[in-house]
Amino acid sequence: MTNERREPATTADERTMLEGWLDYHRQTLAWKCEGLTDAQLRTAAVEPSELSLMGLVRHMAEVERGWFRKVLAAEDAGPIYCTDEDPDGEFHLSGSDTWEEAYATWQSEIETARRNAARFGLDDITEGKHRRTGERFNLRWLYTHMIEEYARHNGHADLLRERLDGATGD
Repeated sequence: MTNERREPATTADERTMLEGWLDYHRQTLAWKCEGLTDAQLRTAAVEPSELSLMGLVRHMAEVERGWFRKVLAAEDAGPIYCTDEDPDGEFHLSGSDTWEEAYATWQSEIETARRNAARFGLDDITEGKHRRTGERFNLRWLYTHMIEEYARHNGHADLLRERLDGATGD
């Protein structure tokens, strides 16, 4: 695995720091998936969990969409993989699901997230609300939450990758 991630400068301003750490963790998840086949990426390698690297990437596409489109910008963006019948659909892969599609969808959601966030200051309040709680958030909270979300799932990705081919790394 190659490692082209860059930590933000230690003296960066707050927004640059938050965006830098979020991008660092996005790059970490991509790095954990690098060089594997579709079959490996869809493998639930830590039984009894059905979690796979492709499922994690699809999950993060849903998370990016939820926070940066639905909550931040109040866009009427429906789910990508989830349905009422299968609310965890991003983790339930079929034989026709491909890494190419999952990765492209995830990257598209990241680009949309960046565009939407660029319109807001760190203290600006979201245009939309959380679907369950009705809460609004400032952009700073969203960035911090997304860094936490990626960091947690990157820990899962570490374990999955090691079980798949023995590759480890921070």
